[in-house]
Amino acid sequence: MKFQKHILIVVFALSTAFGFTQNDSSNEVKFETKVSKKKLGVNERLRIDFEMNKDGDNFNPPGFDNFMVVGGPSQSISNQWINGVRSFSKTYSYFLAPKERGNFKIGQATIEIDGEVYKTLPVDITVTAAVEIPKDPNDPDYIVQQNIHLVAEVSKTNPYINEAITVVYKLYVSDNTGVSNWRELDVPRYNDFWSQNIDMKGVKIENGTYNGEDYRFVVLRKTVLYPQKTGKLDIEPLTLDISVQVPTNRRDIFGRRLMTQAHRTVSAGNKTIDVKPLPEVGKPADFSGAVGDFSFNVTMSKTELKASESLEAKVEVKGKGNLKLINLPKISLPSSLEVYEPEHNENVQTNLEGMQGSISDTYTVVPQYKGKYPTPSISFSYFDLKTETYKRLDSKEIVIDVLEGPTSGASSNDNIAANNLKQPVVLSSEQFAYIKTKSNFTSITPSYFFQTKLFWSSLLLPFLAIPLAIVIRRKKAERDADIFGNRMRAADRLAKKYLSHAKKALGKKEAFYIALEKALHNYLKAKLNIETSDFSKDIIKNLLGERKVDAQIIADFISILESCELARYTPINIVTMQQDYEKAAKTISLIDKQAS
Repeated sequence: MKFQKHILIVVFALSTAFGFTQNDSSNEVKFETKVSKKKLGVNERLRIDFEMNKDGDNFNPPGFDNFMVVGGPSQSISNQWINGVRSFSKTYSYFLAPKERGNFKIGQATIEIDGEVYKTLPVDITVTAAVEIPKDPNDPDYIVQQNIHLVAEVSKTNPYINEAITVVYKLYVSDNTGVSNWRELDVPRYNDFWSQNIDMKGVKIENGTYNGEDYRFVVLRKTVLYPQKTGKLDIEPLTLDISVQVPTNRRDIFGRRLMTQAHRTVSAGNKTIDVKPLPEVGKPADFSGAVGDFSFNVTMSKTELKASESLEAKVEVKGKGNLKLINLPKISLPSSLEVYEPEHNENVQTNLEGMQGSISDTYTVVPQYKGKYPTPSISFSYFDLKTETYKRLDSKEIVIDVLEGPTSGASSNDNIAANNLKQPVVLSSEQFAYIKTKSNFTSITPSYFFQTKLFWSSLLLPFLAIPLAIVIRRKKAERDADIFGNRMRAADRLAKKYLSHAKKALGKKEAFYIALEKALHNYLKAKLNIETSDFSKDIIKNLLGERKVDAQIIADFISILESCELARYTPINIVTMQQDYEKAAKTISLIDKQAS
């Protein structure tokens, strides 16, 4: 009996001690960082796990500076009971890709457990130069490398300036690999190109070949480009992060190969095109940069009307080519016809073959006098890509017949204004001759003009007008002497003239920035007397510098052009558009005041 009592006492003591040990161990909170490797190449991936032995809330990861998160966060929980003992584990996992070589530190993560905040220890990571990835056929990264390809197909590598080319991005995937998801890491910026993306309605899986082997592929993006300068131009690559399902060397109980998920960064690679200048031989003097295949027409809404009635004169270009980049020729009309600023209209669609449709300027014309007014023929020149020659199209001469109205002393043929859209109209005394201004009524009681209010007013009016005339003359002299103020007012009028279409398009991102960019180009073309084909940022800087424009103003002008290029690919609000418009107006005014 005594021996049994001793055994029971020993067992009780051991169990008690063990129980205290278990309780102390289970109550200890552990929160730590684990990494797959502390040294890796710049072309490798890093897995980092934040593991805890008790469930917590408000998890905050560290800032992964110098790394790009290509996967995660993913969460996993393990809760087991072994021999009556509970084992709990909760893990947050991330997959990181280094951005560059160097020694980096991953900071502390935090978690709140039972009302207390716990932190992990920082981890030092060394990123070396790219390492050669082992060509193991069972390695997921190698499988992805061999079976997935992102390709940029360029329609033409040696186009003319302002000739349309297309870039189609295709993702090729072999039959033994599956892509579950992808996202764009880096979107190409088309510097020195006018660009427009073509809308994609869904993703369609197609069958094709790559390097002579059968593949499935999807078209991810289609873009139409018009080069705006000559020489070698780079098309930046599209870069994707893709999630793929690849087979492993493991099999399930039925003998089927198990799949695993892998992340891979793929790039379409940099493309270079060599842009040819347009030939100088045979270039018309009025050529403004139109490239393609066009038709040209000038029409009148009517050719017979009365004085003070209006008609519409339409200058239109139709066809295929760089329509949105074309400057239409100005219509020439006789000076006796009042001509208003035209309304510009565009009906252009863009597909893989480039822009197609029509653009037009519609003028409102109001005749002042009776007579026949011939409208001179105007011409439009373009470069034909099929024949690689310049072509010139001429409009027909149209006669406007004003049937009724006052007559002008000058003949109709003498009133043709060669290059002036709006001429001042001199009114004759016969304009209202057909309107009766006097009645035949007579007053019953006679009235005398002498000593009436009108008599005394007429007598004193000349004396009162003398001081007023002196004041007006002084004000005019002061205004004429204010050279700086006059230049400022003229510059403001010029800015408003070129930016009128951009102001009308405020709130519509694409239309606004296209109009703004076109306004800036038209202004420089008029101010510096250069053609559209000569535009480049370096040429603009040199020409403005030669005109003694301040360097800061030149930089502001270039930044506005760059904003027009970038705005097509970034979200823009109405406030930013208003700021860009005001900046453009101010910059044009300053250039016009400084440029000699």
